[in-house]
Amino acid sequence: MSIKTKTTIIAVALSSLFSTATIAHSHTTAPLTQQETKTVALNSESEKANALFEDIFMENVMSNPVNQTYLGIKKDYGKWNDLSEAAADADLERAKKQLAQLNALDVKQLDEQTALSYELLHARLEQAIADDKWRYHTYPMNQMYGVHSMVAAILINQHQITDESDAKAYISRLNATETLLAQLEAALELRAEKQIIAPKFVFAYVMADSKNIISGVPFTDTGKDNALWADANRKIAKLDISEDKKQALLAEVKQALLTKVKPAYEQLIAYTKTLEARADDRDGAWKLPNGEAFFNNALARTTTTDMTADEIHSLGLAEVKRIHDEMRIIMKKVDFSGTLPEFFTFMRDDKQFYYPDTKAGQQAYLTEAKALIDNMESRLDEVFKVKPKAALLVKQVESFREKSAGKAFYDQPAPDGSRPGIYYANLYKMAAMPKYQMEALAYHEGIPGHHMQIAKAQELQGIPQFRKFNGYTAYVEGWGLYSEYFPKEMGLYADPYSDFGRLSMELWRACRLVVDTGIHTKKWNREQAIAYYVENTPNAESDAIKMVERHIVMPSQATAYKVGMIKILSLREQAKKQLGDKFDIREFHNVVLRNGPLPLDVLEEQVNKWVKQVKAV
Repeated sequence: MSIKTKTTIIAVALSSLFSTATIAHSHTTAPLTQQETKTVALNSESEKANALFEDIFMENVMSNPVNQTYLGIKKDYGKWNDLSEAAADADLERAKKQLAQLNALDVKQLDEQTALSYELLHARLEQAIADDKWRYHTYPMNQMYGVHSMVAAILINQHQITDESDAKAYISRLNATETLLAQLEAALELRAEKQIIAPKFVFAYVMADSKNIISGVPFTDTGKDNALWADANRKIAKLDISEDKKQALLAEVKQALLTKVKPAYEQLIAYTKTLEARADDRDGAWKLPNGEAFFNNALARTTTTDMTADEIHSLGLAEVKRIHDEMRIIMKKVDFSGTLPEFFTFMRDDKQFYYPDTKAGQQAYLTEAKALIDNMESRLDEVFKVKPKAALLVKQVESFREKSAGKAFYDQPAPDGSRPGIYYANLYKMAAMPKYQMEALAYHEGIPGHHMQIAKAQELQGIPQFRKFNGYTAYVEGWGLYSEYFPKEMGLYADPYSDFGRLSMELWRACRLVVDTGIHTKKWNREQAIAYYVENTPNAESDAIKMVERHIVMPSQATAYKVGMIKILSLREQAKKQLGDKFDIREFHNVVLRNGPLPLDVLEEQVNKWVKQVKAV
């Protein structure tokens, strides 16, 4: 069955609505007892609430063509999101309307799971409305993400072509790039008028990425095929249609690339040069209008805690010291005589810890990363009761974005199973991808980290869709970092150098607490921040540069990892202490994952409820 007009998500939403209608119009033939009346009312209000949750979720999805593509919905397959101010205003009004709809529910009549859903959605809508005042406090085009790189990333990685109409939608999106990038330019100019411009270093990356997207054949007569052109050729070649139809489609692709995509990116590059001339080298959120309040709000949203910037900074300093001490123990294990900084230099520079910077070296890295994930997958029953159905691929970051992308990341699978989850490793510079960090990185991005949590959340039954597909950074990244840690308890990281790699990655996240708050509240400049990483970690300087540049364009985001991990570990230790022999790591992991992403305070409530239930047995 085609998923253009009917999808699992839509079916669920419709079935919820229909079931509500049935309950609302049902009649009984005998008087109900008081308890029966209460039960029917409870079910009725819970059914009504869940139907509303699905309705709200689908209303938001159907207003966002890019999210539709991620979810395997093809209704607006040939469109991009509307980036206009009118669309942003409409989003705000929709949130206000949805909050009013939620407020009309009788919360006291909801069952426990529905009450949790209500609490989460209500808070999310309230925050979306409150945060509209920070609408312009973003850099919609930077080296980490942005519309300019999203176009190619979505078309290549998410836009599947299974029939001729899918190919037409692909072409439609190519043609619509002109309008999309014009809207991006308008959004950037609006921010510039409000004195919100990315720091100067950002623009060279953006222009390089944009030039990459319009390089190669057919934009030039010679050289490598352009990434989009190669992608369209590969996908269209697989269609079960005549050769004439394939050639006709490819002719349309080429026409769109040359007459719409190329001029659109050339105009964006020209505008970016003018914006670069207006930029400066101030890096922190403090430079933005009402920047302190903006950053404090960003911290609260990212961590889902009330921790202050100073508390987070101090926590980072304490964690850096603790991890340094654990690293000194490993130095003794491997008989290294020298200081910790000297050990860092050894780990950073010795060629034994790196694959060669060649195609063969890149392939060797991918092969070993897959082997690590396969081994962990074979042992999941030791620590989990439920595993995701979706497959996981290990892929190299594509050439068009490898220079600016992070060292590793995860792409979620399609809910309908048509696309697997993907662990991306950035192998642009092999000196930034040491062998001793491979194990922890594979666990974080793949299994048991993001794939275990995100793919599992999408497959959960009995909870609304918004809880499967929305995330809380502290929960998601906290789980990822926790997933680097607990395999050690399973006997993995047997090689001391690999265990050092695990600690080095945890150290990296501890440093993030220090540097993020340093940049955005203490006015550290780019050079100070890079120096802190280089002096306190074994990572390559290129890692430090990328990380600092990420802090600058994504204020607060990097604080989530350590805050989230510490909370999950704290909850686990509390549960172990209270349950003793009754504690089961598999059940604990189930409790953490079974409700989908949660704010950390709500996760604590769920763990405490579980502990109470186990103790009562």
